[in-house]
Amino acid sequence: MARIETPRRVRGTQDIFGDEQRRFARVVEAFEQVRRLYCFQQVQVPVFESTAVFARSMGETSDVVSKEMYTFPDRGDDLLTLRPEFTAGICRAYITEGWQQFAPLKLTTHGPVFRYERPQKGRYRQFHQIDAEIIGAAEPQADVELLTFADQLLKELGIADGVTLQLNTLGDAETREAWRAALVAHFEAHRGELSEDSLTRLEKNPMRILDSKDPRDRPIADSAPDIDAYLTDEARAFFEAVTSGLDAAGVAWTRNARLVRGLDYYRHTAFEFVTDRLGAQGTVLAGGRYDGLIGNLGGPETPGVGWAAGIERLGMLLEEPAVQTPLITVIPVGSAAEQLCTALVARFRRSGQICDMAFRGNLKKRMQRADAAGTRFAVIVGEDELAVEELVVRSLRTGTQVKRKLSDLEAAEGKTGWDYLSVLAGGLDGIGRAP
Repeated sequence: MARIETPRRVRGTQDIFGDEQRRFARVVEAFEQVRRLYCFQQVQVPVFESTAVFARSMGETSDVVSKEMYTFPDRGDDLLTLRPEFTAGICRAYITEGWQQFAPLKLTTHGPVFRYERPQKGRYRQFHQIDAEIIGAAEPQADVELLTFADQLLKELGIADGVTLQLNTLGDAETREAWRAALVAHFEAHRGELSEDSLTRLEKNPMRILDSKDPRDRPIADSAPDIDAYLTDEARAFFEAVTSGLDAAGVAWTRNARLVRGLDYYRHTAFEFVTDRLGAQGTVLAGGRYDGLIGNLGGPETPGVGWAAGIERLGMLLEEPAVQTPLITVIPVGSAAEQLCTALVARFRRSGQICDMAFRGNLKKRMQRADAAGTRFAVIVGEDELAVEELVVRSLRTGTQVKRKLSDLEAAEGKTGWDYLSVLAGGLDGIGRAP
């Protein structure tokens, strides 16, 4: 008989379990906690969209669109793409679902995104992002709100030390046009010294030469004119409002005049939170203002600003999260006790206690497993306890134990948290007995 080959995990994907899952969950938990503090609403958008959504939003010539998107025709011959990021899909929904009536909208989401690139530490072909957007607010205070949100999230996760907020302005449309012309003139004067990639960018996206990593390009990029000389009064005032707002909120920042976004619909604020703790891949959260994107997708001209961060990469910066341990483990001894123990487990969980049931092995092995899992109290029910309608509650910290009448627990039905625990384990580990 031919051996059946086991399917392998697809390259660039991951099965998230154990410590990695605990890190993942901690990032999402903190994100949700801070989201509520900032009054952001949750939103969910499709995992795939019409390819045109991403081609228009990210640029036909961008690396993501030209090299990294998972694009396929469906059975109706519509060209679809698995989302490589969230902003485009949210903006599409803003247009097609009539969300203009709710503007300004403060939205968050999280989930999987897909990019075909070389897998490396913390970077996968299917990875996960958290995302925050404010749509319909042209005021610089929206930028401050999002940046303060991001800063508080990093502090909540305990990873703010060693992470720096780098900030720049891309100005308004007039500023950008004048600066772009100056950059083209500068790079044209050095055409013979530029790398092949930068020569391509010079024709299509000259601002991207500023963040080139090629050593041939760095002296030319470093000597390029700064945007400050081309800022209009309005653009300068906007950036000053953002920076003064961050100062007022206690958010530390540093200026990076070489931080750019290549597409024309980006305006004003661009930012990245960077660290040296992840090697060359130092950006942990990034975003900016995209006032021209919704118009570029065919909707009304609408301001927007947002950011995204990789959950896996944030998780890599965390201290090892604590393993969830049961407060109570119920141990039936003999088949006659199993039904009662099943009822007890359900009762404990309804009262808000983290509870497990040990149902394999002899009593010694069950106790050992409960102890190894970090259980605080073992609840033991055997034939002797059944006969007198009692149970044994043992502290696995001290080895001391007490007996409880089942009628006491029945009388405590409806109590939760500490009130219920004091009925169950009063007299153990310093827990007072409820009257």
